[in-house]
Parts: sequence; C-alpha cells; structure tokens
Amino acid sequence: MPLYWDSSYEIVLALRERFPELSAEGVGMEQLYRMIIELPDFADDPRLVNEGILRDILREWYEEESSE
Repeated sequence: MPLYWDSSYEIVLALRERFPELSAEGVGMEQLYRMIIELPDFADDPRLVNEGILRDILREWYEEESSE
C-alpha cells in the first residue's frame, strides 16, 4: 500500500516496523523526514512536506508508543 504525507498513522506503523529499536522521543525532524522518504512504500513527493506534517507524524508515533 503506497504511503502519502496525509497517511500519518500508516507511516507510523511502517516506521515502527522498519525501526523497532527507535523511540519517537529520540527522533528529530530531519531524521524523521529521511526515514519516511526512505520507506519502501513511500509514494508521495518529498518536497510537499512541511514542519506541521512532520510534527503530526511524530505526535502520532508518540501516542502509539504511549498506548502500549
């Protein structure tokens, strides 16, 4: 399934699967950006991202970790 910037929950699931050793708390914005665009199923234009999108993905990731 292709991943797009507005698929924050699906991106978080893909990140957690690919980088199980990482926690959202230790990931910076630039690192998060690189990790997302390197996901095999990422299909969006990397230039369409903004800080708000990355913050939303990071928040979603943190909430997913906190719910465990």
